[in-house]
Amino acid sequence: MQYRKDKKGNEISALGYGCMRFSRKGNGIDLDKAEKELMAAIDAGVNYLDTAYIYPGSEAAVGELLARNHCREKVYLATKLPHYLIKSVEGAERMFQEELRRLKTGYIDYYLMHMLTDLPTWEKLKGLGMEQWIREKLASGQIRNIGFSYHGKADMFRQLVDAYDWDFCQIQYNYIDEHSQAGVEGLRYAHEKGLPVIIMEPLRGGRLVDLLPQSAKALFAEDAQGRTPAELAFKWLYDQPEVTCVLSGMNSMEMVEQNVRVACESPVGCMTESDRELLARVKEEIEKNVKVGCTGCGYCMPCPKGVDIPGTFRCYNAMYSEGKKSGRRDYLQCTAFRKDASSASACVECGKCESHCPQHLPIRRELKNAAGELETVTYKVAKTAIRLLHLW
Repeated sequence: MQYRKDKKGNEISALGYGCMRFSRKGNGIDLDKAEKELMAAIDAGVNYLDTAYIYPGSEAAVGELLARNHCREKVYLATKLPHYLIKSVEGAERMFQEELRRLKTGYIDYYLMHMLTDLPTWEKLKGLGMEQWIREKLASGQIRNIGFSYHGKADMFRQLVDAYDWDFCQIQYNYIDEHSQAGVEGLRYAHEKGLPVIIMEPLRGGRLVDLLPQSAKALFAEDAQGRTPAELAFKWLYDQPEVTCVLSGMNSMEMVEQNVRVACESPVGCMTESDRELLARVKEEIEKNVKVGCTGCGYCMPCPKGVDIPGTFRCYNAMYSEGKKSGRRDYLQCTAFRKDASSASACVECGKCESHCPQHLPIRRELKNAAGELETVTYKVAKTAIRLLHLW
């Protein structure tokens, strides 16, 4: 296994175990199956485990499996506070203590503010006294490193990086999201600031494997070197020195073995010219399914009404390249879970964006089309609930 250092010099395995997707059995997690897979990964050198308060049964399963195998001290545990569910520091403390009980531990190595998507949300948490709470937890050792996970635009990500002395951060990043969400710009900015960057969704929840267009799957099937979609996606990430750890939600021994192999064989600079050529052809096939030719450059931003134009088009395109459910889920996550919602329907057709678009896209028309397909009744109900309950 290769290791990459965090801000304090700790060596983190390049491959991390995402514990959200353990196999399920009946109404719960299949602990025996999960144990075999998790322990195989740990024995192979994986030492970073990622879970969260809201992942059903995950924290309790991780705690049980580590206790069964007496290996808590062999790994770094990462879990998350659902800040959008708390109204006070006391509420945060109750959730944190519950997480310690679930995980059967006295401390968390890497603790994240879960889905911190804009600066106003962080200011709201500071107003509740969370900054002082974090300081006390770090001083006591109950939290060893503090960070945040992020879904949103690159400019806001940079503002969040600068808003506090974070120890690390976690972003969605893969070869399709290179220029969306925090993107490569955010990745490099965090790295320049000395922050380790944990990567989530390297395969977009498996969609860069299972939901590839048939034409893209054919490219892999015909590949003389036998490269797989997952292998190439991981290599693309490991190639970049700014990437600290790549999470994978492994739920089969085959996945564990393949991902461990690729992690061991893929240092910085591992991508060959042949790898890049194949990936470029795969991306070309994926992009044939897009509805709007937006490159995510961001020249159209900021929108006077706060619409996340590149984010909207990314999700709109994802509906047709990955499936409607996938695109709509990402859209809800990136536009509604914010203090200042960035929905496409807020567009007033001022046209400012179009005057700056280097692709000369009919942005106003396409935003209207996108809103019609992304902002379903379900979306509107969820957005209203988020507003009323302050779940941003």
